[in-house]
Amino acid sequence: MTRTPVPDLEKVLARRLSDARRVAIVGIGDELSRHDRLGILAARDLDALRLPAVKVFLAGTLPESFTGPIRRWKPDHVVLIDAADMGARPGTVAVIGAQDIRGSRLSTHALPLSLVIRYLESDLGIRVTLVGIQPDLTANAAAPTAAEVAGLTRVVATLHRLLGPLGSRGRGKRASGRSEPPARRTKRKSGPRAPPGASSAHRPRPESRRARRA
Repeated sequence: MTRTPVPDLEKVLARRLSDARRVAIVGIGDELSRHDRLGILAARDLDALRLPAVKVFLAGTLPESFTGPIRRWKPDHVVLIDAADMGARPGTVAVIGAQDIRGSRLSTHALPLSLVIRYLESDLGIRVTLVGIQPDLTANAAAPTAAEVAGLTRVVATLHRLLGPLGSRGRGKRASGRSEPPARRTKRKSGPRAPPGASSAHRPRPESRRARRA
């Protein structure tokens, strides 16, 4: 898998996500494989943030099987995150164009990602961005290396900054067929409102008011 060099990851992602209102994040890879787990780990970290207007799918090694759930959620942008052997330093993060995807010895996917991207973009009309993270191919430790952790942190922090404001960005502009968080309702209180600082013992009771009217 190769990539097109980019000057700044955040600028590239900001440009691609500038008109996004509803984003699906898809973590790809084998969590049990030390070299193919970075996409899943990044997606888990993003899922823990509970970003508004963002839904995370942990697709594992079968991203093509999640095209149905993605279609039903109706996003206008999909971000795929995957480990990618780009021949770069461990922890390197890059946006990979569909035309730049090549066979990778890290890939455990049943179908090439290029076909998944083509289906989402052509058949469903959803814009797709593929983010690759270079794993440390020399490491055999159970935990990610420091360089891999740095790459994961960069991906999560960048997407957090860019996608965090989505909830307010689309506020007041309900898209057709897309749900919005329900408005918060205030609980109505029966009876007259007591003055500030008044205790319950000093609040007028309905019975005493009826007695006075009688």
